[in-house]
Amino acid sequence: MDLSTVASILQLALSPNAEERNHAETQLKQYQHAPGYVVGLLQIVVTANIDISVRQVASIQFKNFVGRHWSSETLIQVPESDRVAVRQNLLEALVHAPPIIRVQLADGLKTVVNYDYPEKWPSLLPSIDSNLKSQEQTRICGALYALRILTRKYEFKDEEERRPLYQIIETTFSTLLNFLNYLLSLQNPPIEVADLMKLTCKVFWSSVYLEIPKQLHDPTLFSAWMSCFHRILEMAVPSDGQPVDPDQRKVWGWWKVKKWTIQIINRLYNRFGDPKMSRPENKSFALVFQKQFAPQFLESHLKMLSVIRQGGYLPDRIINLLLQYVSTSISKSATYQLLKPHLDALLFEIIFPLMCFNDADYKLWHEDPHEYVRKGYDIIEDMYSSRTAAINFISELFRKKGKENLQKFLAFIVNVFQSYEAAPVDQKPYRQKDGALLAVGALSDKLKETEPYKSQLEQMLVQHVFPEFSSPIGHLRAKAAWVSGQYAGTSFVNKENFSSAFRSIVAALRDPELPVRVDSVVALRSFVESCKDLDEIRPILPQLLDEFFKLMNEVENEDLVFTLETIVDKFGEEMAPYALGLCQNLASAFWKCMRSSEGEDDDDDSAALAAVACLRAISTILESISKLPDLFPQLEPILLPILQRMLSTDGQDIFEELLEIVSYLTYISPTISLGLWSLWVPMVSALDEWAIDFFENILVPLDNYISRSTEHFLTCKEPNYQQSLFKLISRVFVDNNFEDHDIEPAPKLIEAVLQNCRDRVDEWVEPYLKISIERLRRTQKGYLKDLLVGVVANALYYNPGLSLNILQRMGVTTEVFQTWFTLLQETKKSGQPAHFRREHDKKVCILGLLSLLSLPSELMPQELQAGMDQIFKAVLKLLVLYRQQLEEAAKKREDADEDEDFGGLGSDHDDSEDDMGGDDDDDDDDDENDEANAEKLQRLAAEASAFRRHSLSDDESDDFTDDEEFQAPIDNVDPFILFADIMDVSL
Repeated sequence: MDLSTVASILQLALSPNAEERNHAETQLKQYQHAPGYVVGLLQIVVTANIDISVRQVASIQFKNFVGRHWSSETLIQVPESDRVAVRQNLLEALVHAPPIIRVQLADGLKTVVNYDYPEKWPSLLPSIDSNLKSQEQTRICGALYALRILTRKYEFKDEEERRPLYQIIETTFSTLLNFLNYLLSLQNPPIEVADLMKLTCKVFWSSVYLEIPKQLHDPTLFSAWMSCFHRILEMAVPSDGQPVDPDQRKVWGWWKVKKWTIQIINRLYNRFGDPKMSRPENKSFALVFQKQFAPQFLESHLKMLSVIRQGGYLPDRIINLLLQYVSTSISKSATYQLLKPHLDALLFEIIFPLMCFNDADYKLWHEDPHEYVRKGYDIIEDMYSSRTAAINFISELFRKKGKENLQKFLAFIVNVFQSYEAAPVDQKPYRQKDGALLAVGALSDKLKETEPYKSQLEQMLVQHVFPEFSSPIGHLRAKAAWVSGQYAGTSFVNKENFSSAFRSIVAALRDPELPVRVDSVVALRSFVESCKDLDEIRPILPQLLDEFFKLMNEVENEDLVFTLETIVDKFGEEMAPYALGLCQNLASAFWKCMRSSEGEDDDDDSAALAAVACLRAISTILESISKLPDLFPQLEPILLPILQRMLSTDGQDIFEELLEIVSYLTYISPTISLGLWSLWVPMVSALDEWAIDFFENILVPLDNYISRSTEHFLTCKEPNYQQSLFKLISRVFVDNNFEDHDIEPAPKLIEAVLQNCRDRVDEWVEPYLKISIERLRRTQKGYLKDLLVGVVANALYYNPGLSLNILQRMGVTTEVFQTWFTLLQETKKSGQPAHFRREHDKKVCILGLLSLLSLPSELMPQELQAGMDQIFKAVLKLLVLYRQQLEEAAKKREDADEDEDFGGLGSDHDDSEDDMGGDDDDDDDDDENDEANAEKLQRLAAEASAFRRHSLSDDESDDFTDDEEFQAPIDNVDPFILFADIMDVSL
């Protein structure tokens, strides 16, 4: 390959002219198929006399090409000679690459390592070790990069897959340790040394993440490593060279070294430092760590934290990690004894100041209130927040050692409250009051259950919290709302105090400060949940919803939507007048969140979470108006655009929520519109391509289409839904990549067709029977076996003569019935049936076998005529077990609370389809079933109708449904009466 030509094309790819760039990209795609392309890119990357920008583009192309095509399963096959050349030269290229290129080559190396090491690249480890022992810093740095990639491959692997890691440690760790000691001995080291230390720490981190390798069980070697880490913690961070910008300062190299070291120590302590929680092979290690190293590191951590008392600087992430370690030390007696003398200083001079409103908060509140809100509700931010770590520390301290610490801390908080009250307005310690309120709110669970504090909460709220709703300071108004929400469930002696707080929350929805409004809406959820008299809310419900959606237009926050869900859930059908407007606003908010999530950083998923919350709220609204089906057609124009766009790969992250909405619409709407039918194709396509994990969710709307819009399912030819369904089911049945549990919905869909389309799908009976029986032969899971045999039973119920003829032509009649009866006879250790445990499954089997018995004897195959006695026995046994299950179900309904809600999406169908309750209710005292005779059959037939009326009255039936249209097709078929009719004929 002509390198100069490729370099020229890469140069053209940097052109500001879009047409030239597109031409260059087209040429590069053509070159991808040529042998030597990837090697040529690597050669350009390492050629020093080529412009650095071209080399950078080449490194990016190299990384992308390797990432897409190094696997042997891709369309573009990398020649083996090219692969060998890359493996021979990639490490050397990484060693000499400038930083701007090294990061791209490192990504390429990661891909090659994941596919090729160690089997195809055994020389990599010796090459890394050789470079580590070099005297050249660039070689050492490149080797550390490669070693980090190598160890990271095994960071999350289980013990069996981690075996190559042991060789890596054996080969390199002694060299690494010596190198780290050398770096620590340097006087006034440059910032490049910090990068080398950081890489060394990362290698160690990946190597010990899941377990302590056996090499590090050597006390001498492990102590040497711990000594290095202790020196890093004790080492002063150079003041010279620290960036002034706060964002750059917290990621400065020397702080990163500290961060990685503390992470390592925390990991060792949390995972391996407790003998009680350790595996037997790690107990001796845990004892040594707890006695020898844990106290040393605790002292180092406390020493670092003391910088806060002196007004010094520590990055938030490091404070968070330090406090995590100190929090872990509380539960260990040895380290807690060391911690006790420092607790007062820690609580009152470090922890409490961290909880107070600070300069950074003030700046963000006034300059970017939206970001202030986002950070306050972002769980990812909590992982790095020093304030969250402080809250977690006091929660852990008072949970484990509350008796000796809680009282003095609360006395301190009370003193803050009193000092605030006593101070003149212009001297009030507003920030300290904010911290005290945060502490009280954070400890709500503890205080609500602990006397004497529990009985004093109402007074505390009235005296110190509720007045701040009228504070001139915005962050105190916000904190008052948040704390009030934490205590909304408190049992107020004076009910007016609850009402007063509720009115304050409602008023705060119109506060001029955005964070106050957001905290108030979130707190409102707790008040709505705790409100005993909804008449307090009813008159202002339109106002609440109006303010709510005004705020949703400003902020993308899932917690806001949770409040709306709570209101909808609380008021149920009363939300009907607002349903249309709510769904319109939620749909608008959803689209807004989706647009924001497409442009947001990978680390910021607040808009995506808010979008999910919008869909869940829509589902809650649909549930609340489920008994008002005439409203649903009005909602379709609002919801269909979302469903039509997002039921694709664009909606993978929200697919479950989308399917729930489709399920409501297809189940409750008076009729299934053509607009709703348009969703069939994208759902089936998604299931066919990538959404097998959602098969159970997709089952519900597909079943609804077939059962509630049967005529359209049968008559529409473009698309042909019958053909589409068979293609889907046949594919999942033959795909060996699917486990048995993955495809359980498939036979349920066959059942939906056979039961809802009786006498209208004769041409599909044979194809469905064929694929079901073939899948049955290799099925392992008992439940899937039941469902597949259920297909045979449903086919017999559909048309016994037709189905028997098909089984005969296939030559599988004996095989199928032997399998069926074997399953019927299998029992668990308890003696209960092992198969067909659900009420519905028993009924399907009964109806299938009874349909068989209804055939004239001349139509019965010879092998079945010989087994009629066995069929009668099976029917009688199933009828008895089915009767027992019906009686148990009826008794449970009688015992249930009268107010219990049996409704909801598909409740009738799901009770019969998915109730596993019969598993434990089947008695095994029916030995007489083994002697089925004519007398017993006649007696059961004579009692069938009376029993049916007795076991399930009309009133009891109404508990399941008010509309026969929503019942499963066999729900109105009484197997006892059918049995009696057949017996009357045959006897």
